[in-house]
Amino acid sequence: MHPPQFTAESSSNGVLERDFTVGDVPGVLWSPTGAAERAPLILMAHGGGNHKKHPAMSGRARRLVSGCGFHVAVLDAPGHGDRPRTAHDEAEIAELFRARAAGEPEGPVVVRYNEHLACIAVPEYRAALDALQELPEIGTDGPVGFWGINMGTAIGVPLVAIEPRITAAVLGQHWPDVLAEKAKRITVPIEFDLQWDDEHITREEGLALFDAFASKEKSLHVNSGRHKELPRFEADSAVRFFARHFGGAATVLT
Repeated sequence: MHPPQFTAESSSNGVLERDFTVGDVPGVLWSPTGAAERAPLILMAHGGGNHKKHPAMSGRARRLVSGCGFHVAVLDAPGHGDRPRTAHDEAEIAELFRARAAGEPEGPVVVRYNEHLACIAVPEYRAALDALQELPEIGTDGPVGFWGINMGTAIGVPLVAIEPRITAAVLGQHWPDVLAEKAKRITVPIEFDLQWDDEHITREEGLALFDAFASKEKSLHVNSGRHKELPRFEADSAVRFFARHFGGAATVLT
């Protein structure tokens, strides 16, 4: 395995942002500017319809870099960001919009499509992790975490279930249908977010997925609000979670 191929870089406020590719998969790596010593790596996955540099991704990454001194990497999911859509992508997206317009439940379409994307994305994340660990500032002996909500959880649960290098994860807001059995194989510390008034995922479904994790340390963070109203302070909580497990200072940014 070779290190990732960097294609562009910029820096601001002590954060170095580098675009990279592993094979033909595009990603972005955020790091402390001028980092010389090794630091933990947090892999993140974006939500459905978003991309690797979506404000939610860059905002969380800057919290982890500036607040803890960690490295953070995100890949564009298949059919998202800088990656072309296939005919299958187009068909599933059209079906989602049709169900939404008809007032039908979106869950069956999202669960099916996300499972398809995860089958592609999980080996891509493992290959990216192999490549990123070739960088001297990351290395193979440092801790690795994962942070993904919504579609990021659809990718994260099967990834964490089979990837022993990931030793802590923040997940949440997804249906249990195809994930619960995989969650039963996960024993690392978990922080799980759930919206109590989610119009797509019922409370029972959210709780069923949380309950499936076999982790001895798992915490459930429930907030009132709809699907897209996860409070921003949960990002600060996730930063403190990773700092607690990986030894960062966890300075919370405002």
